Amino acid sequence: MTQKRVWRSFVTKSLLFLSVVGFSSAAIGKEGMWLPPKLKNQEKDMKELGLQIAIDGIYNTNGTGLNNAIVLFGKGCTGEVISPKGLVLTNHHCGYGSAQALSTTEKDYFANGYWAKNLQEELPCKGLMVTFIRKIENVTARILDGVADELNDSQRDSIIKTRIAAVEKEIATNTGMDANIKPFFKGNEFWVAISETYKDIRFVGFPPNGIGAFGGDVENWMWPRHTGDFSIFRVYAGADNKPAEYSPANKPYEAAKYFPINISGYKVGDFTMVYGFPGTTNEYISSFALRHVYNIADPIAIEARTRKLDVWTKYMGGSRDVFLKYTSKRATVANGWKKWQGEVIGLKLNNATGKKEIYEKSFQKWADADKTLPFADTLLPAMKALAGSADNTIYEDQYIKEAALGIELIQQGAFVDKIVGCARAGISGAAFTDTLMKLVAAQEGFYKNFDEATDKDVFKSLMALYFTKCSSTLPEYYVSIYRSNNQDINVLADMVYQSTMLTSITKLKEWASYLTPADTVKIQRDHVYLLYDALMKARKERLLPALNAYNTRMRYLERLYMKAQMVQRKDKELYPDANLTLRLTYGQIKGLDPDGPAKYSFQTTLGEAIALDDPNSDIFKVPARLKELYTKKDYGRWGVNGVMPLAFTASNHTSGGNSGSPVLNARGELIGTNFDRAYEGTMSDYYFDPNRCRNISVDIRYTLFIIDKFGGAGWLIDEMNIVTR
Repeated sequence: MTQKRVWRSFVTKSLLFLSVVGFSSAAIGKEGMWLPPKLKNQEKDMKELGLQIAIDGIYNTNGTGLNNAIVLFGKGCTGEVISPKGLVLTNHHCGYGSAQALSTTEKDYFANGYWAKNLQEELPCKGLMVTFIRKIENVTARILDGVADELNDSQRDSIIKTRIAAVEKEIATNTGMDANIKPFFKGNEFWVAISETYKDIRFVGFPPNGIGAFGGDVENWMWPRHTGDFSIFRVYAGADNKPAEYSPANKPYEAAKYFPINISGYKVGDFTMVYGFPGTTNEYISSFALRHVYNIADPIAIEARTRKLDVWTKYMGGSRDVFLKYTSKRATVANGWKKWQGEVIGLKLNNATGKKEIYEKSFQKWADADKTLPFADTLLPAMKALAGSADNTIYEDQYIKEAALGIELIQQGAFVDKIVGCARAGISGAAFTDTLMKLVAAQEGFYKNFDEATDKDVFKSLMALYFTKCSSTLPEYYVSIYRSNNQDINVLADMVYQSTMLTSITKLKEWASYLTPADTVKIQRDHVYLLYDALMKARKERLLPALNAYNTRMRYLERLYMKAQMVQRKDKELYPDANLTLRLTYGQIKGLDPDGPAKYSFQTTLGEAIALDDPNSDIFKVPARLKELYTKKDYGRWGVNGVMPLAFTASNHTSGGNSGSPVLNARGELIGTNFDRAYEGTMSDYYFDPNRCRNISVDIRYTLFIIDKFGGAGWLIDEMNIVTR
């Protein structure tokens, strides 16, 4: 059975299962992404589910809380400190960008993995940072004092921006740390995170794709999963153990707090916590805005990305060089593509808009009767009218972003804009040449990961889609070429790619070597630039003003709607939407089996991964060394009765950004690393269904097994605190 057929078969079975059990199962998940300083309000519930440690051990400001062992990894993942020497565990896909930057065809870390044998072999990761949160504090009173709820957002934002800058500066001066204030509950509350960011991070352990990305797109966002989605880095610090720029003289960070690792396992119903940085949720969204998500934005993105991924996959399969260029980009694009498919299905299966409409009726009834907030009764009618007026604009802009601007060469029109900007600024002579060469040099990274033939086929596929759905923003010249050639996109693609200087860094450098400011008129006749410019003008002159006006007005109404919900539901503890700030969510070990009871209902094993081995498939090819260890049952102390646990599911409420988050037991010990959600529950960013929402994690025993027996890096395990109680 092909990979696509496997996936489709699984989805079909899942939908049948969900349509049958739908709403009959008892709620077994735990909704909520809780701010650590407010966990006391959840203590009773957490204790009833099995929590065994004190709440102030999870978060405190004296340096002993678990918050000091959590890091924001890079710009959008989570990591956890697992040794007193600053070892950080995160996901394989979170380390993908660093692995790509360090890889070459000779040193292919995706194919072969990487395991440092000592500190000297740990590789610096340029630009990678991790951030520790030392304290979180409510500063709402300082930011909103005297600011009226109904003040328009322009005036309100100006006041708030000034106050935030002043408070952040004061806190940073007083603490010697960074201070970052963010809005919560749609801007009805403000909290500050006081943090330290370390900038010398080194690459330590990275399993090959046959482990760390096993199953690829087929298993992504699915259960069961068989992916060893982890990687290991180390934080380095200056002599004072404080953040420092990279230096060979830096030392491993001395961690006052790190996670003990429990290898005794778990069973269904056991308490779990996930601690990390969920990225974005919109749980309090109106039914009107939610329709934009699954009727317009998600379907268009899925359609366009399907085409792009099909082309990328074809070329990556035919060339290792192209594979290395596109593997990280493909993972990023595919991740959203697959997630949105599950999201659309989940929202529709749950009748999420219908349920929101039911709530909105009760809200309106309350608002009509309760005059605590004089504006509350007009909010929903205003939001409904506003959302309806934006449908066509959102549709057209989404096609520009996902289809036309999904072509990398078209995106390079932005580079031409910079050159034209230099000429218009009056830069000339040697200064112009110097500026131009710097701009060209900055493009090295783009062209390192660009293949002209691949992108040309992407152009053919995506531009053909764009002409079909939304061609009114393109110059008539290009539309006429397409139509006059019987809608043969090859003619237009040949013309664009053969005439432009933007297809390679070599052409760009040669062209830049003789360019003068006077040549900028000619530059602007480049076909790539003309297409890019037409798209950007359509967005700038027509679409973005409309979208900005819509978003500004909707943001204002949503803030007031959130305020009203907080008043209406004052007896219920509400959690704020995720915004890449530190949160804790909790639940239990729970299975999700679309085909009825089975042995993998809450856990998968290495044996199941071996059974999927396909030597002819890049994504299901098991490394020979791993098969050898399996055959010999050489699991060391990490296996259980001849079985090697691999992944498990639990009912924690997670989101993007929780990738790499520690999954903890009732004693706050590490039992796994979160890396995914089940397909049926990816709509949890908008609507949490306790029967379907599951987070998926790598079993820590599998991680340790790979480090030790596969990677031969037992010296790393010697640093860790392994417990079996």
